[in-house]
Amino acid sequence: MDFNFTEEQQQLADALRRYLDKNYGFEARQAIVKTPEGVSPTHWNAFVELGLTALPVPADQGGFDGSPFDMLVVMQELGRALVIEPYWATAVGIEALKLTNAENPHNAQLLERAAAGEIKLAAAFHEPDARYDLFALDTLAKETGDGFTLTGSKSVVQHGAQADYWIVAARLAGEVALFVVGSDAKGVEVRDYRTIDGQRAATLTFDGASASRLAGAGAATWEQIADYATFLLCAEAVGAIDALNHASVEYTKTRQQFGVPIARFQALQHRMAEMLIHGEQARSLTYLAAARYSSATADERRRAISAAKVRVGQAARYVGQQAVQLHGGMGVTNEVAAAHLFKRLTIIETTLGDVDHHLERFASLPGFAQAAA
Repeated sequence: MDFNFTEEQQQLADALRRYLDKNYGFEARQAIVKTPEGVSPTHWNAFVELGLTALPVPADQGGFDGSPFDMLVVMQELGRALVIEPYWATAVGIEALKLTNAENPHNAQLLERAAAGEIKLAAAFHEPDARYDLFALDTLAKETGDGFTLTGSKSVVQHGAQADYWIVAARLAGEVALFVVGSDAKGVEVRDYRTIDGQRAATLTFDGASASRLAGAGAATWEQIADYATFLLCAEAVGAIDALNHASVEYTKTRQQFGVPIARFQALQHRMAEMLIHGEQARSLTYLAAARYSSATADERRRAISAAKVRVGQAARYVGQQAVQLHGGMGVTNEVAAAHLFKRLTIIETTLGDVDHHLERFASLPGFAQAAA
């Protein structure tokens, strides 16, 4: 299996990295985090001009019909630069609309507007008491004369307050159904806040909020959307791990003990080599997940996604902890990027299932017991 990027993918990665290196440095990022909005319209418009919002959208709706590998390229660069704009949330929302019939007039219109950067989307995966269970749904949908209404709440919706539309799962007559809810709908309360990694999240409360149903979408579709979101997080984490490894190596070249840079100490060289190995193993399984997402059976997709999330979670914890130790006291301050990279990796590790959750999911898939025997 060839995991080399195409010429076009490499050009996209290079163009995005040049923009981020020039305009989205650590200080610029921190300034955005401290604003009340927590995001930057200027950078969002730049992403639109670079074609990032159109990348995952089908060609019929004005996009570039990007593959999972195209999205992997983008997410790695965003992770490396610790970008806090609502790109992941919108990309997941776009995938949800694609999986639930992109040709539907309502879906097609939303996809066209998302491609043009006119709207942002978010998927509301979590409920207050559900832990990592996607189907522990207390949100209820009710059919009315002219549509549907939702009652319930969603927690830790990443960039929920910045989204114009939410993709929401709810129970309808006991079955899982998916809906689109506009941020301007009546009966919706939004509580926005900053998470420890500098991102924005929101609690959404629905009290008879009007919604449009995504016809034909149920539990299997919701799980696939979550797998797509998980894969994108893994790709972002790989970029962040690369940045953390690089920052650690550079710091040890300048920090001196006993009159020499600590990078010359063999014990620390071994530690940094282990960090690199963790990063490369996480990268390999993430690339495999990209290949399996849309070209394998549902069980093979689940297996690849969970394997990647497990290895990325393990690598994120190991590399983060070692980076903090290599930086010493500076590694836990807000003045260096390493601390913020570790915070972001920690949040990624616990989003949509931690290591234990995905190990359990992997082991429950068909064929595991026979292979382990």
